[in-house]
Amino acid sequence: MRVLIAEQDHANYAGLLAGAAPDLEILTSGDSAELALQAPQCSVWLGQPDLLASLLRQGHKPAWMQSTWAGITPLLADGLPRDYRLTRAVGIFGQVMAEYMLTYMLGHEREVLSRLVSQVERRWDDRPGGTLEGRKVLIVGTGDIGQRVAECLLPFGMTLYGIASTPREQAPFVEVAGLADLPRMVGQADYVLNLLPDTPATHDLYDAALFKCFQPSALFINAGRGVAVVDADLVQALKQGDLAGAVIDVCRQEPLPQRHPFWTAWGLLLTGHSSAPTSPAAMVRLFVENVRHYQAGQGLRGEVDFARGY
Repeated sequence: MRVLIAEQDHANYAGLLAGAAPDLEILTSGDSAELALQAPQCSVWLGQPDLLASLLRQGHKPAWMQSTWAGITPLLADGLPRDYRLTRAVGIFGQVMAEYMLTYMLGHEREVLSRLVSQVERRWDDRPGGTLEGRKVLIVGTGDIGQRVAECLLPFGMTLYGIASTPREQAPFVEVAGLADLPRMVGQADYVLNLLPDTPATHDLYDAALFKCFQPSALFINAGRGVAVVDADLVQALKQGDLAGAVIDVCRQEPLPQRHPFWTAWGLLLTGHSSAPTSPAAMVRLFVENVRHYQAGQGLRGEVDFARGY
């Protein structure tokens, strides 16, 4: 089987894959023109969606494509083919995403940033820190990553709630409600963690009306997709005290334009789409597992339903 690797870190991926599956023939390049020549020779592609989408636009198409990202938005653009098998990266981001969430939740409880300001001002800051125990956390998006985040937060004594496309029973959540219940659910949460994918149903969910439903003491963390948030409404909600703060990892346009209000918004911290980077070693393990299933005619982990968009 011939595999095309279209990745910024293509040499690393090629080395890892050659070691893990020496029976595969690997074609790759850091040159886009060379990739376009190699693409028709490979029925299986592995790589990042933006580079893979560029190959699709040139008229090339695999039998199966494995994305190295959890998000596949570039591959869902209008005009691109959808008559091939597509799998997204699953099962490799949960731990690191949970660590990201915990970093900023603990930082919020312990008021790390304001203590740094106190130090700069040479002001002794002996306020008692808060605790995560007893806090209510709403995880908006209880799929593969959201489930793992919930499992990692559970030992801290928090009460976990979730939002999914439709209500369902799902441990360890006390309740998983549907998207229509988002206003009710944010109203009882100390932390709102957005992990929703980019679909038409998830655009502009976090608007002025929803932020009015937040507790004034709540922290909002968005590590899902930037299109879920109405940027101007979040800035205004923070200014008005509708919520205590926001940690924003993903934005509508990346890198963020220099004049965007997020740079100077009160109570907002930007983390530059760094929450859950792909581990090449973990990605290659997932890919090899899927290759063996593909060769055996079995189901693939993370297979995308194009109608749903994930």
